[in-house]
Amino acid sequence: MLKATADLILPTTIIGSLPRPSWFVENLGSKSFLQAMVSSRYREQYTDTVSVHLRDQEVAGLDICTDGDAHYDEQVGGQSWTSYPLFRMDGFDRDNPTPAIIKTGGVAYPMGHILHDYLEARVLPKIIGPIGRGNLQYAAMWKTAQRMTTRPVKFGTITPELLAAAVDDQYYKDPVERIAALGSALNEELHELADAGCPVIQMEEPQIHMIPARGKFFGKLDMADMVKVFNATIEGLGEKTEVWCHSCWGNPSQQRMFKDIQSYKPSLEHLNRVDADVITFESCSSGMMDVEAIGQVITEKKVAIGFIDHHSLQIEQPDAIADQIRETLKHIPAERLIVSSDCGMGREGMSRRHARYKIVALVQGTNIIRKELGLPEADCLAEDDKYSLVTTEKNNS
Repeated sequence: MLKATADLILPTTIIGSLPRPSWFVENLGSKSFLQAMVSSRYREQYTDTVSVHLRDQEVAGLDICTDGDAHYDEQVGGQSWTSYPLFRMDGFDRDNPTPAIIKTGGVAYPMGHILHDYLEARVLPKIIGPIGRGNLQYAAMWKTAQRMTTRPVKFGTITPELLAAAVDDQYYKDPVERIAALGSALNEELHELADAGCPVIQMEEPQIHMIPARGKFFGKLDMADMVKVFNATIEGLGEKTEVWCHSCWGNPSQQRMFKDIQSYKPSLEHLNRVDADVITFESCSSGMMDVEAIGQVITEKKVAIGFIDHHSLQIEQPDAIADQIRETLKHIPAERLIVSSDCGMGREGMSRRHARYKIVALVQGTNIIRKELGLPEADCLAEDDKYSLVTTEKNNS
């Protein structure tokens, strides 16, 4: 069900996370969100963080905002994206987390590689009983953000298969059963979120597009199987809210996870079968190489294409973004195109200032195209010269 983007042409947004302010020093730790919000210090720092994230997006002129994933703790490589649900869902031994076990026969990132730290930070609880939704409290987090802005706030969460792959399991006999239990618990939580009024729910990183690069998930699940996992996790949500399927190639510590640039082409037919209203694609960092193929295969759903690179601190130029949008419109019509970032910008490696100006550039580039198409331009307060602190003098010579 299209809600946030129903009547928008070339809407702008970001995938989700934003860099954590240096003064946000409180962490949730093992507390639930509502328990932490009882603390006046945590409440002030959290709500102030969400407020500045939203204000930065409003000043830039984004159409759809996020809360910057402010509920994630400050962990190595953005590990909290994975650990947050695992320490709050039922069925986990939260008091005795253990280092994750690498079961692939080798370590992808050996000592000496920055992402080895990320692997060492995977200290997570084991499954010891039936999984339930526990104290995820997604609706409370979304409400905290949405009541600070009139713009729609998108809320995202990790998918069940990635949670299933991250933990040791002493209860379920088969990883497929484990994924199904996690998906069922998430589905219950997401229905509460949708019922609260959340206009966009974003499922992050279904492993459909990763299978051609890495092989079958758990050695047995192919792309068709992973489509079924996705659709089961969001079952019924499409009747209540707008559902996005976010796909990228990973960015812990703002790092690439693959030596070579990967292509979506082998997975597009399967991605087209997910029960989502919007599919997002990491495109800027790959030189926009799959855009034509995406346009040929994804012909009914809306598509969010990334036009700013979450790996790089270099701020994209608005005219270069406009060039990329112009080229993309040859393959995807404006009515179905959403202008976005490749992925989140808050996975440890980027400053708030870099992220802020990347968002501004995204809106500026989109406004160039909107003007060419006769569409209303977004009000980008960040570029208004009236408020510059630089003094200029007219040349009277």
